[in-house]
Amino acid sequence: MRKTIFLAAAALLAATHLASAEDTIRIATEGAYPPFNYVESDGSLKGLDVDMANALCEEMKAKCTIVAQDWDGIIPGLLAKKYDAIIASMSITEERKKQIDFTNKYYTTPLAIAVPKDSPLKGVTVDDMKGKVVGAQASTTQADYANDVYAKGGAEAKMYPTQDEAVADLQNGRMDALISDKFVVVDWLNKAGKDCCKLLGDVPGTETQAGIGIRQGETELKERFNKAIDALVANGKYQQITKKYFPFDIY
Repeated sequence: MRKTIFLAAAALLAATHLASAEDTIRIATEGAYPPFNYVESDGSLKGLDVDMANALCEEMKAKCTIVAQDWDGIIPGLLAKKYDAIIASMSITEERKKQIDFTNKYYTTPLAIAVPKDSPLKGVTVDDMKGKVVGAQASTTQADYANDVYAKGGAEAKMYPTQDEAVADLQNGRMDALISDKFVVVDWLNKAGKDCCKLLGDVPGTETQAGIGIRQGETELKERFNKAIDALVANGKYQQITKKYFPFDIY
């Protein structure tokens, strides 16, 4: 009898441990895309993506760990099971959906063009950018637009590993225009870039939705995230988070 009780207790303990382990969700973000994700001087990860990840985990009653991962390796890392989800302002695109799955959106943004304050550029069309150097962070929707639209119209598309490197070259006069997520470039212009550069305008027809990237076939995790996103929007926590960063609705 004692042996039976002991074995039952051991099985319960093992099951509890397994459930706890399974409920730990590993999340990756870039850590170099302020104000959505960045690394503080003390090494901690901050930003809207990080706040959203923590709120979603709290809503799901799940233990989560959040790690920084370079953008170029963020999808390969997910596929290699280094983590379970990507919350890094990743736009939902058909090309990416060939490799991974996405939750519903957690924000929507257009692309925009920033230029030096003394730029002669008047618009954001293909003709406006002909003969100009247009920079973008590599492996992003803005990079795709720079390569597939502006470069084919006669511009030179210049790619950068990170957003920080791209804006540094805009500041230093090494490009004529920067194409970027509007919310990211507006935040930068309101802070570090306000003395050098200005917003030229939105790029028409480029509105995209950011979602949480997960591995294909993991429908249970996808539904958990979707329900949590809906809950945060419904209970007002979503708005509390986004208002810390933007004075307008980004959903």
